[in-house]
Amino acid sequence: MHSTTSAERPGECRASAPTIAFLLGHPAHFIALGFGAGLARIAPGTFGTLVALPIGWLLHMYAGNVGWLLATAGLTLAGVWAAQRTGRDLGVADHRCIVIDETAAFLFILYFTGTDPLRQAFAFLLFRLFDIVKPPPIRQLDAAMKNGVGVVADDFLAAAYTLLVLALGVRLFGS
Repeated sequence: MHSTTSAERPGECRASAPTIAFLLGHPAHFIALGFGAGLARIAPGTFGTLVALPIGWLLHMYAGNVGWLLATAGLTLAGVWAAQRTGRDLGVADHRCIVIDETAAFLFILYFTGTDPLRQAFAFLLFRLFDIVKPPPIRQLDAAMKNGVGVVADDFLAAAYTLLVLALGVRLFGS
């Protein structure tokens, strides 16, 4: 079993982090670890967030609105299951290397930002800020729900904060 230590810095996966063998050992692990992005030794959440970009580009090219939302919902539901199973297998409910929550939440954000690289970059920075700082009630939710739903839900709250700031920016400064 793998676990993190209290001395671990935020965003860092130490040697006790999951291995490639663990990643490939169960479909839930592969999904929860963001298809491998969660194995990044530094800032796995950032790498997990970046995984959403190529998925979003493909959805923009090949899926309409309904397809995009169904793909996001499917990834989110798979992420809840995968995070629950992988957290149990790792012995840490919200292990830092479980990054499917960032991927799914940022994919939801990308639905609203469109394809403009500047908007996507700004959304990325805002989302990472809210995900790391965890303003209320994100921190409380993160502390209270130590299961697959909680792992994913706090990132969707960070996504809501991101979308609120983006909407305010559009309202105050135009598109």
